[in-house]
Amino acid sequence: MDQIQAISALAALGQPTRLETFRLLVQREPEGVSAGELARAVEVPQNTLSAHLSVLSHAGLVRGERHSRSIIYRADLTRFRELVEFLLKDCCAGRPEICTPLLHDLVSCEPNKGGCA
Repeated sequence: MDQIQAISALAALGQPTRLETFRLLVQREPEGVSAGELARAVEVPQNTLSAHLSVLSHAGLVRGERHSRSIIYRADLTRFRELVEFLLKDCCAGRPEICTPLLHDLVSCEPNKGGCA
């Protein structure tokens, strides 16, 4: 991931409805969520959600797959990993004590016990 792609992804997530939508999609992996169900969950009209999904899709963070008459949206976890790796790459600048606590918190995250703090 390059800087322009990272900025696009961060900008896409920098809006409350899009962030909430993306987080919901991550929680619902791997089955995904239909557009109608997403709209109800984030409490926005479907046309508004469609615009938000377009921004997230353009940033590469979500993708939609047609299933019969509906579209099922899923988070692109590979792209999300690339974004996180971009943000963390060389974060230590030769000083591992800076990133070690963060990485430890991420590794010790227990989804079955309420998720990460």
